[in-house]
Parts: sequence; structure tokens; C-alpha cells
Amino acid sequence: MINTINLTILTIAIIFFSGCTDKDKEEQKVQNADIIKINENFDWLLGNWERINEKEDRETFEIWEKKSNSEYHGMGFTMQNEDTIKQEKIQLVNIDGKWDLIVKVPEETESITFKITELKEDSFICENDSLDFPKMIKYWKDGNKINALVSGDDMEIPFEFERINEK
Repeated sequence: MINTINLTILTIAIIFFSGCTDKDKEEQKVQNADIIKINENFDWLLGNWERINEKEDRETFEIWEKKSNSEYHGMGFTMQNEDTIKQEKIQLVNIDGKWDLIVKVPEETESITFKITELKEDSFICENDSLDFPKMIKYWKDGNKINALVSGDDMEIPFEFERINEK
């Protein structure tokens, strides 16, 4: 009888401690996920940038600012002969734990959303396969520069930006 009681207590203890261990593991996973979320940021994009691989008669700029830990705003524009010939508003937004890149150009009535499919410390890739062009946008930090690649099917447009010294 004592052996049966000891065996029962031992079984209950194993089940109890196994449950605690699994629960502890789940709590650790949640804490690790929270740490990853905290470290997800695009602060390396912040500031004023000028495209250095633009056509000779044009100037292209991007300006990025942080609105909150879950929202960044950017503006891109191209000038030719002191006239703005192209512009776009860009947002990086975290919705329900997932980042999107949202682009709005004046000639379109709706914004275009790209889902971020790869996010690293100093780069990201976002995609929208429903478009003809671009289907993919990639940004990455390269030393003191940032690069972007806009691509789709058989076409790629590389962008190389250098920080403009803020006075």
C-alpha cells in the first residue's frame, strides 16, 4: 500500500513539475518574442537622404522620421529644374505585430500596401504580388548609406542614398 501511495505521489509530482516546466517554457517564449518586438525598429532609416545614383539632371531625396515605436513616416521626391516631378508618402506601420510598408502617390487614389516578408536588424524586404510593378521593395543599410531595390518580374531599379548633413 505504501508503494502504491509513493508511486501515486511521484506520478503527481512528475505531472505537476512537467506542467510547470512547459508553462515556464511558454512564458520564456513570450518574453523572448517581446524582446524581439522591442528590437524591431527602423531607426537606421531616420534622417534626410539624397540619392547618389540618380540621373544627372535630377535630384531624389527621402526623409524619414519616427512617429512612435510602431509607426515611421517617410517622404520621397524627385526634382528636375527646381520642379518636383515625382513624390510619394511612405509609412512603416506595425499592425497586430506585423509590419507593412504603405506607399501613397498623388496620382493614385488608394495607398498601396506591401507586407514585410523579411525583417533583420538593418534591412527589410516587402512584397505585393498583386502589382505589375513593383512586386518587391528591399531596403538595407550599407555603412553610412542606405540602399533600396525596387523590382518586379524582369525589371529592377536600384537606389543608393547618402545622408545629408543636417545643419
